[in-house]
Amino acid sequence: MSHDNSYNLLFSHPEMVADLLKGFVKEAWVEQCDFATLEKVSGSYVTDDLRDREDDLIWRIRWGR
Repeated sequence: MSHDNSYNLLFSHPEMVADLLKGFVKEAWVEQCDFATLEKVSGSYVTDDLRDREDDLIWRIRWGR
């Protein structure tokens, strides 16, 4: 779908991901996130039944102080 490219572009910037989490997720754990550590990781992997998978975007972040 054509909107997938727009979403992928939007969510490919760590600043945008941080702003979205801070602005829309009203949970205590968000305050403990270290947004300077946001790191995009590969969304490609092989499932247990040996099928190739591609996910859109996956982010890693450190949390807890």
